[in-house]
Order: sequence, then C-alpha cells, then structure tokens
Amino acid sequence: MKHGLSSLLTILLVGAYFTLPTSAMAGPKPSPAQHAKPENEVILKENSAQEANLKIEPVAEVLASTAEPLNGKISFDENYTSRISSPVLGRAIKIQAQLGDRVKAGQALLTIDSPDLGSAVADYRKASADLDLKRKALERSKVLVDGGVVAHKELESAQADMAQSQAEAERTKSRLHNLGINHATFGNESFTLKAPMAGMVVDRQINIGNEVRPDAPTPLFIITNPDHLWAVIDLPERDLNKVSLGQTLSIKVDAYPDEEFLGKVQSIGTMLDPVSRRVQVRCSVESKGKLRPEMYARVTPLNMSQQKVIRIPNSALITEGLYSYVFVETSHGHIQKRRVTLDLQGRDYATIKEGLKAGERVVTKGAILINSELAAGK
Repeated sequence: MKHGLSSLLTILLVGAYFTLPTSAMAGPKPSPAQHAKPENEVILKENSAQEANLKIEPVAEVLASTAEPLNGKISFDENYTSRISSPVLGRAIKIQAQLGDRVKAGQALLTIDSPDLGSAVADYRKASADLDLKRKALERSKVLVDGGVVAHKELESAQADMAQSQAEAERTKSRLHNLGINHATFGNESFTLKAPMAGMVVDRQINIGNEVRPDAPTPLFIITNPDHLWAVIDLPERDLNKVSLGQTLSIKVDAYPDEEFLGKVQSIGTMLDPVSRRVQVRCSVESKGKLRPEMYARVTPLNMSQQKVIRIPNSALITEGLYSYVFVETSHGHIQKRRVTLDLQGRDYATIKEGLKAGERVVTKGAILINSELAAGK
C-alpha cells in the first residue's frame, strides 16, 4: 500500500514539472547589468565642488606659422645711438646730464678740467705767433729782393718757412675745432663734453672727480632714440633659409606675453661665426614705447607658409613620459583622458597635430587635479 502511494506521488511530481511554464523553471529574471565605465574617464557629480573648480573651453583653429620661433634679443638701433667718450685727458668736475634725461644736439653733458686743452690752446697761440713772424719775414725778403739787396734764394727760403709755419697753424686750429673750442674759451682749461645728437641718456659711466681718458674702453655716456630699436637674431646655420631681407616678423617678449610687435629684416650677416656656426640678423621693430634693450625675444617670420592649427593653452596638457594628454568632455559630467600629438609648443600655448578636433571641449584649468583623481581611482 505504501509502495503504491509513493509511486503515485512520483508520477504526479514528474507531470507537474513538465507542465510548468519555462519562465517558472528558470527562476527570477536577473536585473540588467550596469554599463562598465569607459577606461580613463572621470564622471563628475552634478553641481559638485570639483566641477566648479574646472574650466572647460571649446578648442578653435587659428592661423599660425608652421615654423618654430627664433631666439632673439632687443638692442639699440646703432643708426640712432651715440656712444660718447672724452677726446681729452682730464678730470670730471661737473655733470650736466643724468640717466633718463632727454637732451638736444649740442647740449652740455660733462665739464672736464683738462691740461690737454691748455696744451692745445698754447700750441695754437705759438703757431699763430710764429706764422705772423714768418709772414713779416717774407714781406721783408720781397722788398730786399726787389731792391737787389739779397739774392733770390733768400726769398725762396722765406717762402718755405712761411708755408711750414702756416701748416702748423692750420693743424693746431683744426685740433681746437675738433674739440669744439672757440676764441672765447682760450683762457679756460675747462672742456665741455656735448651731446652730438638729440635723444635720451640711457647710460652714464662717470662721477665727479673721476679721471677721463680718450682711450677708455667704456663710453662715458650713451644717447639713443628709444623709439628706434633692433631685434637681433643669432641665426643657426640650419635656419638660414627661414629669413630674407625685408621679411615681416612677429616679435614677442616675456614682459608682454599677449602682445605682438611687428618687425622687418634690415640686414643679414655675410659670414658665419666659425665657433657658434651662427649668423647675425638685425631687424627693425615697432617698440610702441614698451620694449627695452637686452630683453629676450621670440621672433617668428610671418610670410612663411601658414596653416590652420588647433591651439590650446599649456595648462590643458598633461605630460607623462614621452606622451602628452588632454581631458576632453565627451558629454556633460563625463571627462575622458585622451592622448594627443603636439606640433609646436611655446611658452603659453601648444598646437596639436593629432588627437583633437575644432569645437571639442577641453579642460583648460584643473587638468592636473583630474589626472590625480583618475590615477587614484585605478
């Protein structure tokens, strides 16, 4: 009896199994799997402090030169510059021009007590007196020769003496003229050094009581027109084909990183320096009253081949080993790290050769923080 009931129960269970729906046998349906976060992606929470500290901007194409900037330096335009030394030996007793002063041509710069000036004046007086004496002797010789008192050779000798004395008088007079001395200052040994041109005093290497010499290696004053400057390039041999006479240039300096100064090539050296293998190129530059001599400059030829390039600030770049990366906003709140290939990199900006397209939004501020968070989450 028990055996029969057991068999009947088994048959019922087997029948129920085959009559149940497939869904009932499979059990509860699992929930859909969550999408895996893409590699190298950071997801920002809505209105988070992290998002507020980021600056995300679209990249744009700009027209730029395909050549790297050349290294240069701002210097005086020698066509508008005068380096002034003393033509006489003496001692400085009065300084009439200071650094930054604007002076006119002929304006007094320095007064020098100079025994050399006294000697030059004495030489002129001696030569003038000797010339007067020889002139009178010549006149007497003419009278005596006409009267038959002396031989004709006496007249010739007087004429030779007169010519010699006249040459000496002219020499001493020219010496005084070169020093700018006139008859009114003959009794004074003070020599006044004057400005040969109008301009600004940009350097002074003299103090009261200092000795001055004509053969001094350093000029006492430098006067220049600050509106006229040169940009000087020590051009490497391999870059000689990048510049030509009359070529227009873009000049930038660290003091004004966002401002461009225009220039033009004025001269190119005719030979290379045998040691540095460089040639000097001088360019005029529109200083706008801002540039100063000895400033370092980055000079870019403008009329070379140009093309549209993607340009981003250097603050958007992350460098890891040999490669560069940026963070691109793929959608709102989703920031993805992407490798890019640089074309040229300057002081503030870099141009991208591969990896970005115009219009894509890039993290330009806070890229380092995002990179640190991404590294910590791996």
